[in-house]
Amino acid sequence: MPATISPFAKHSSTTPMENPVSHPLNTRSLFTVALSVALAITATGLGAQSVEATKPMALRTVMEKLGRDMQAVTGAISKEEWALVAELAPKIAKHAEPPLSEKMRILGWLGTDAGKFRDFDGHVHDAATAMGDAAKRGDGQAVITAFSKTQQSCLACHQSFRQSFVEQFYGKH
Repeated sequence: MPATISPFAKHSSTTPMENPVSHPLNTRSLFTVALSVALAITATGLGAQSVEATKPMALRTVMEKLGRDMQAVTGAISKEEWALVAELAPKIAKHAEPPLSEKMRILGWLGTDAGKFRDFDGHVHDAATAMGDAAKRGDGQAVITAFSKTQQSCLACHQSFRQSFVEQFYGKH
């Protein structure tokens, strides 16, 4: 019965196989292997980081909803639809919050600025509540004043935190 030769064998069955352990690896081979492993680990880590960095956070959904509600209020004010403003204002004042784990990440990143961030949110809450109360009374001037305060608080927060937040959590500059 003839000997079976593996298609991956480098030597014929008549040539004795050399013991790979008997030949020390040269420095170039070690460097090549080490560099390949390091590049693979780095590429894998960067790939995971970029996926995590681009994965939308729940806060983005909250902000998008707030943006839609603020736009709807703008439209309602222009048509003097105070009932719609009164309906939307509490949604802005008592907007959703991200899950606790995400909140902790954000607060950890904010560090000593967490109070400033909370203050902006508090101002939005108070101004949106005042906007809703004014809308219930049909007081257009007070609605516009409260809407302006709401918008100013949003803008101040965004100008203080948005760019560095996006850089921190989405890796965009």
